Amino acid sequence: MAGGGSGVTREPGGLRAALGGLTTRGRSFLAAGLAAAACAYLLGQAELLRVGLLLAALPLVCVLVLHRTRYRVTGSRTLAPARVPAAAESRVRLRVENVARLPTGVLMLQDRVPYVLGPRPRFVLDRVEPGGSREVSYRVRSDLRGRYPLGPLQLRLTDPFGMCELTRAFTAFDTLTVVPRVEPLPPVRLAGEAAGYGDGGHRSLALAGEDDILPRGYRHGDDLRRVHWRSTARHGELMVRREEQPQKACCTILLDTRAVAHDGSGPDSAFEWAVAGAASAALHLLERGYAVRLLTDTGSTVPGPAGGGFAGGESSDTAGLLLDSLAVVEHSDEEGFTAAYEALRDGAEGLLIAFFGALDEEQAALAGRFRRRGTTAVAFVLDGDAFSRGPGGIRLSPGGPPVAERLRMLRAAGWTALPVGPGAALADLWRAAAQAEAAPAGAVPGQGGAGDTERSGADA
Repeated sequence: MAGGGSGVTREPGGLRAALGGLTTRGRSFLAAGLAAAACAYLLGQAELLRVGLLLAALPLVCVLVLHRTRYRVTGSRTLAPARVPAAAESRVRLRVENVARLPTGVLMLQDRVPYVLGPRPRFVLDRVEPGGSREVSYRVRSDLRGRYPLGPLQLRLTDPFGMCELTRAFTAFDTLTVVPRVEPLPPVRLAGEAAGYGDGGHRSLALAGEDDILPRGYRHGDDLRRVHWRSTARHGELMVRREEQPQKACCTILLDTRAVAHDGSGPDSAFEWAVAGAASAALHLLERGYAVRLLTDTGSTVPGPAGGGFAGGESSDTAGLLLDSLAVVEHSDEEGFTAAYEALRDGAEGLLIAFFGALDEEQAALAGRFRRRGTTAVAFVLDGDAFSRGPGGIRLSPGGPPVAERLRMLRAAGWTALPVGPGAALADLWRAAAQAEAAPAGAVPGQGGAGDTERSGADA
C-alpha cells in the first residue's frame, strides 16, 4: 500500500511563527546583539554599535530567508504490508524528492505515529540536489489490534547557520491495520451439519451436466430436451428433469462482545482470545470452502448489515474484510443475546460456532436455543474466573459465574461446549470439538487438558 502527500504546507502563523522558530543559537545571537547595541549607545562606541547590529541582524535575516524559502518537495509513504497480525512488524518507507531547480538545505524528517507503534522516527537528510530524492525506512509493530494512522510527514527546515528551524508538513497520511493473530487449525470434520451444509460439498451437479433424477411438472419456458418421458407416461402429464440448486457449506461465527462478559484488557485478556479465535475459525473455514458469516451479540453481521448475507471463501478479499472488521471490534453495551437470537432465527443454517464470555443462567438458556435441530453447534466458553487470576493465582477481579454449570446447560441443549482458560490453544480445542462430535453421547474423549467436553443430546 502506498500513500503520501505532494508538496509541503506552511505552518500557520506567518512571520510570527517563523520568529518562534529561533534556535538557542539564534536567540543568543539576537540577545547579544541587542545588549551590545544598548551598551554602545550608552558608552558612545560606534564600533561596538556596528558589531551589535550585525549580531542582531544575522538571526533576523535567517528567519526572513527561511520564511520566504519555498522548497518544492514531494513525499510518499509505502507500507509493506499495510495489514499485519498483532505483534508482527511492518516496514514503512519514506521517499522525499526535490522537484525545484535549487538544492535544499539540511532537512530533518519526522513521521507522526501513535504511541502504541513506538517512538516517532526522525531522520536527518543532507542537501538534496535538484531532481534528486532520498529514501529512508523504519519499522512499526503493535501488540494491540486496531487501525492506526501514520502521518502526516513533517519536514523541519533549518538555515546554514543554525539560527532558525521551521516545521512544515504534508497533508496526507496512511493507515496501518493490525488484525488479530490467526492460529492454524487442524483439518478435522465437525460432523452433524444440516443436509446440504456438510463437509464443503457443493451441490452443483446439474450445473456440471448431471441431473437430479426427481422430476417435476412442466412449466412454461422449460427446455423440451429436459422432458423425462418415463415420468410423463407414469404421471399422465408432461414432466421435466429437475435441476438441483447449488448449495454451499455455510457457517455462522458468533462473537460475544458484551463488556459485562469480559474482564480485563490487553493482549492476554479473555476478549482478545475470543477475537483471535473467531478470526482463526473464520479463515480456516473459508479455506475449506465454507461461506462464513460473522455475527456479534449486537445482531450486526459481517459482511453486510444485519441479515443473512454470507461471504464466500474463494476470494482473499473476503478474508481481508473479516479481519479488518475484527481488527476494530470493541466491547458492546448489550446485556444479553436478544439481538443475536433474532438474527439467527431469521437464518441460522449450517454450522454454528460461538465464542462466549461469562454467561449468567438466563443468557446461557437463551444461547442454548440458538442451535437448530439437526445442526452442529460448537461453543468455546471462556472461563472468566481463570482469566481473572494473575500470576500465582492472585485474583485480579471478582470473576464470573461458574463455567461448569453453563457448560452443562449448553450441552443439554445439544451444543458441543468446551471451556477455555488462559493460554489455551485453539487448535487443541478444535480437535477436541471434533472428537466430541464423533464420540457417542456421554463419552468423554481425551483433550490434552482442554477440559471436560462430553456432549449430551443426539447428533444430527
